Amino acid sequence: MKENKYDDPSFFEAYGKMIRSQKGLEGAGEWHTLQQLLPDFKNKRVLDLGCGYGWHCRYAAEYDAALVLGIDLSTKMLEKARSLTRDERIQYQHMAIEDFECSSESFDVVLSSLAIHYISDFDALCRKVHEILSLGGVFVFSVEHPVFTAYGSQDWIYNTTGNKLHWPVDNYFQEGKRRTAFLGQEVIKYHRTFDTYINRLLSNGFSITGFAEPVPDEQLLAQFPEWKEEYRRPMMLIISCRKNEKAESDAPR
Repeated sequence: MKENKYDDPSFFEAYGKMIRSQKGLEGAGEWHTLQQLLPDFKNKRVLDLGCGYGWHCRYAAEYDAALVLGIDLSTKMLEKARSLTRDERIQYQHMAIEDFECSSESFDVVLSSLAIHYISDFDALCRKVHEILSLGGVFVFSVEHPVFTAYGSQDWIYNTTGNKLHWPVDNYFQEGKRRTAFLGQEVIKYHRTFDTYINRLLSNGFSITGFAEPVPDEQLLAQFPEWKEEYRRPMMLIISCRKNEKAESDAPR
């Protein structure tokens, strides 16, 4: 069964107190970098995998997307997204990312923000996204960085006085399930290497058009000086890619 912590009342309440939940895109440390990797949305059909509060759905519509569909496993997330949305071009659907099905070439842009590290089978996801994208369509997503997910604890190593010494990296090449602590609860995430992210995309018919390891910009650091620690290790990875004519695995040998 797919894990859905976000419908747990206490977990959802804690998530709602995060800066990114309260301030939207401008409160997300990676937004100024992600924004630069997004395509032109004008007249595009857009799918947001794991849409959460719907921030990226509304952004795509603001920049003239023809239609936008956001899917999420959490009913609480979708309730919040609908309460914030006033655009008829945007629809939301209650569904796990792994279960989404539609006809070939139904979308021109597929987005996903900090959701794919909850998915166990990245290769299957790449095949599905390739199938539903139009030729030349764009897939842009952010995940927790492999350095951030490798060890599993997702916390610093501290000295005896509580100061943060360094970030632990171990079992980097041992991909798979990690039991992490997030918002006071145990959450299942999936670690995979940078190599896996890139090569699974390439083997499933995508060309890499950009990637980034974002850090908060100066404006956010001025508001939240504690975020300076994000310069000590990468927390997120953003990849943008484009659909080729056919997947490498389908090409003649």
